[in-house]
Amino acid sequence: MSIDVLIQGGHVADGTGSPAFEADVLVDRGSIVVIDKSLPLDVAALFGCAVVTGVGAVVNTAQIQPGSTVAIVGLGGVGLSGLLGAVLAGASRIVAIDLSDDKLGLARQLGATDTVNARDADHVKQVRDLTDGGVDYAFDLAGTIKAMETAYLVTRWGGTTVTAGLSPIAADFSFKQSALVSEEKTIKGSYMGSCVPVRDIPRFIALYQQGKLPVDRMVSSRIGFDELNAGFDRLQDVATVRQILVPHG
Repeated sequence: MSIDVLIQGGHVADGTGSPAFEADVLVDRGSIVVIDKSLPLDVAALFGCAVVTGVGAVVNTAQIQPGSTVAIVGLGGVGLSGLLGAVLAGASRIVAIDLSDDKLGLARQLGATDTVNARDADHVKQVRDLTDGGVDYAFDLAGTIKAMETAYLVTRWGGTTVTAGLSPIAADFSFKQSALVSEEKTIKGSYMGSCVPVRDIPRFIALYQQGKLPVDRMVSSRIGFDELNAGFDRLQDVATVRQILVPHG
């Protein structure tokens, strides 16, 4: 969960966790991506982090093939972007996993074929039963060790577990080496969706404009500076996905 910052002075979207709000920003030209001027800026803000990380993890890092089975663990902005990426890539079955029933409902609207609440003690068994032993690709897009453990456990023999979640730096994920060997699983990391921004952001925007990547449906609300403190408070609400700060809206 985060607040994406829309900078009205130019076509710039900052989803990188800026510590302050400024009227003007100085950045290296290598960090600038020119986008289609027709794209509404409150939608452009989403492409600064959530979309490139989630969609990129699916289409760039994992490079899933049409017909693959997929599990998405964690349904924040990154996770729902990953789900949309799986739909785009032609996954035959997409299991969405989260602690929030509200987010699971949104996941079904966005293309999940199945949903499982991670609060259920048997949620791993539910996923494995739904997918005849596990999915081809499981994505930890929540950034917690429990989410990573779930993703690994719902991955089938010979399947791939991908994580783009950044858990606390001291946190460790462990597995039984013998099981990794005998089950021939693959574990892959994905940083910012293995994206090349100047290549992928315009590509993802074009897909959005074609109606193939409806990322705007992740927006929970648009807020101004007068609502900023309340917006930060809402980050504790698991039903909140993405809020857009529109400074001069």
